[in-house]
Amino acid sequence: MTATSAPATAPGVRTATLPADAVLAVLRAALQEDAPYGDITSQTLIPAEAQATAVLNARVPGVFSGGQVFAAAMKLTDPDAAVELLVADGAAFTPGTPLARVTGNARSVLLAERVALNLVQRMSAIATRTAEFVALVDGTGARITDTRKTTPGLRVLERYAVRCGGGANHRFSLSDAVLAKDNHLAVLTGGDPARLTAVLQGARAQLGHTTHFEVEVDSMEQIEPVLAAGVDTIMLDNFSLAELAAGVALVRGRARVEASGNVDLATVARIAATGVDLISVGGLTHSVTALDLGLDIQLDIQPDVPAGRAPGPGADPAPARG
Repeated sequence: MTATSAPATAPGVRTATLPADAVLAVLRAALQEDAPYGDITSQTLIPAEAQATAVLNARVPGVFSGGQVFAAAMKLTDPDAAVELLVADGAAFTPGTPLARVTGNARSVLLAERVALNLVQRMSAIATRTAEFVALVDGTGARITDTRKTTPGLRVLERYAVRCGGGANHRFSLSDAVLAKDNHLAVLTGGDPARLTAVLQGARAQLGHTTHFEVEVDSMEQIEPVLAAGVDTIMLDNFSLAELAAGVALVRGRARVEASGNVDLATVARIAATGVDLISVGGLTHSVTALDLGLDIQLDIQPDVPAGRAPGPGADPAPARG
């Protein structure tokens, strides 16, 4: 297996490496869906011995995410493929920028093409959107974070893409931290706000000292009773700008303050200016449009060689667009 080369990660980007097993699990499921019985098109048209060099090119500007996924997809279908990552995850690029290059068995490259593109296009779209939000709150002290509104089965990739864009991750799953939302509080208190502090204190007493405890509130009146329970973070959900500023002043550093709801590119700077510590944005993952990336392939096949026959020595490569 040829080692994958990669440039250094872009400065200031908190990415960390994706878990290889998780990436392979996603890729295997995607390939099983896309080619359950093989790729009959390539098997019919492309000689088994043909080699291909393919370049992943940017059609639009953006922020790259998914180099490891691209490489793993290509190596999953051809373990001997040589993959070169030309742009680091987290790095910005312009239209026409070559992002990665692969050389390997042509059938295998074509088999992996759509799966690799689908995932890297989505991951790069998330990184690009996140970077837009992060730029708008620069200098305020607020951090942009994602939510659990991710594509089922792709959370590990989408959360990584958020980090590539300079954002932070919220709890990964329901198993990682306590986040009491309105429905939890309704069940706990039976609709009696006077019980709020006591029930939260009782819940807190069940937790280990390392477990983060966050509570969502939807009114100013809930802030003091929630703070009295000793929570780590208080989420101000769908508060107006004036209410957010007042909520931050009321909390006075006794807990982290997270703003959630009605956050988009038009509102995020004003939300950050209220002094909140965190701004969670479901739109980072749930509503992005895949970024336009393409795979441009050059096959070592003479144009006049019939399907099923290997090209002769010294054949000139014929370019093809993927």
